[in-house]
Amino acid sequence: MGKKRIAAKGGNKGGNALKSRTLSRGSKRKLQDGQLHVQSTYNNTRVSLSDVEGNIVFTSSAGALGFKGAKKGTPFAAAKVGELIGEQASGAGVKEVDVVVKGVGAGRESAIRSFIGKGINIRTIKDKTPVPHNGPKAPKPRRV
Repeated sequence: MGKKRIAAKGGNKGGNALKSRTLSRGSKRKLQDGQLHVQSTYNNTRVSLSDVEGNIVFTSSAGALGFKGAKKGTPFAAAKVGELIGEQASGAGVKEVDVVVKGVGAGRESAIRSFIGKGINIRTIKDKTPVPHNGPKAPKPRRV
């Protein structure tokens, strides 16, 4: 018969604990502006905040917040990630960011929108999604 599962009470399953822990660490560095990197795939959304030189200051993903499986690729999960990075950025004193978006997932726009909701201005948005020039090599002709 196997082991019986015991359902945990509460809907978030520890997501709030992780969120409060990452916010309580606080930033040692104070930034005026930076770069926000959003990588959105079909399966997950990762958001990173770096300084102008490109050194990562804060990073998080939908999987790191406790979303599992197909829920990681949803716009809701991406919005939660953007919200968390936005709170961390405002705590570090960030006023303006340049956004670099990479990928074709569903969370591209919602992560940026929730980041803007924390009161940080966006200067530019660049789309750096890789696009193949000619695609993969064609299969060799079939011999009959």
